[in-house]
Amino acid sequence: MATWNIGNVKITKVLEMEKHWPFSALLPGADEVIDDYEWLRPDFVTEEGRMKLSIHALVVESEGLTIIVDTCCGNNKQRPGATPFDNLQTDFIGELGRCGYKPEDVDVVISTHLHVDHVGWNTMLVDDSWVPTFPSADYLFLKTELEHWSSEPQHYGPVFEDSVQPILDAEMATIIDTDYEITTEIGLELTAGHTPGHVSVTINSENESALITGDMTHHPVQFAKPDLASSADWRQDISTATRYEAYRRWSDGRLVIGTHFAGRTAGTLIAEGNGWRFEAV
Repeated sequence: MATWNIGNVKITKVLEMEKHWPFSALLPGADEVIDDYEWLRPDFVTEEGRMKLSIHALVVESEGLTIIVDTCCGNNKQRPGATPFDNLQTDFIGELGRCGYKPEDVDVVISTHLHVDHVGWNTMLVDDSWVPTFPSADYLFLKTELEHWSSEPQHYGPVFEDSVQPILDAEMATIIDTDYEITTEIGLELTAGHTPGHVSVTINSENESALITGDMTHHPVQFAKPDLASSADWRQDISTATRYEAYRRWSDGRLVIGTHFAGRTAGTLIAEGNGWRFEAV
């Protein structure tokens, strides 16, 4: 279990699973440059040169609220277009408990975006129906994301139907814009490109700062080579521009926590050459 403290805020990583995939599956061209950056190993690249990809949630405690950022893939979800996530049976809820949290403890659920591996545990299957996993939570959905995915089917499977619509039907959702403040310490930053309304989560407390990336950065090699765009990006031109602009600002010493970073998931950005180096901590 990895935890970080930013001022009065506590952040805990809750792992669902870790995958080792060829870079070509998500970041075409990355395998040609990974050997140029020794700092990628061993945390983020295997000895064989495969991408280490973590699927995890981040639980954030702030001002008396327990907030979960991204709810991974979920169990029993039919994902014919994403076979590694199809009909999973993981112990995520057990892992959440081992980290000190029960589903009923969660006050707020926020998804950086509404892709298959970020909303799965929004719901769980009970008596053949999808019910909210976190019964006391306010589920926050970005208006732009919700509007896009309510009319644009995901090729992975019925993601909206089993992981978003049941929350709307249960009247447990709040539709927000990017200027929404979850607490005075926790906010959002638009980092569009991977999806139309993608956000990163900002943390500021007691003169300390951190940032949860979401999928605007899937893997630390993108810090070194911001032009490496994900094959899953909605608009690669926008996601690339977003990375350059964000990395310039984020290399100010703040802690950067990767939504899919394996190993040492958090670190700082240091300008190096035409890109940035990720100094894991």
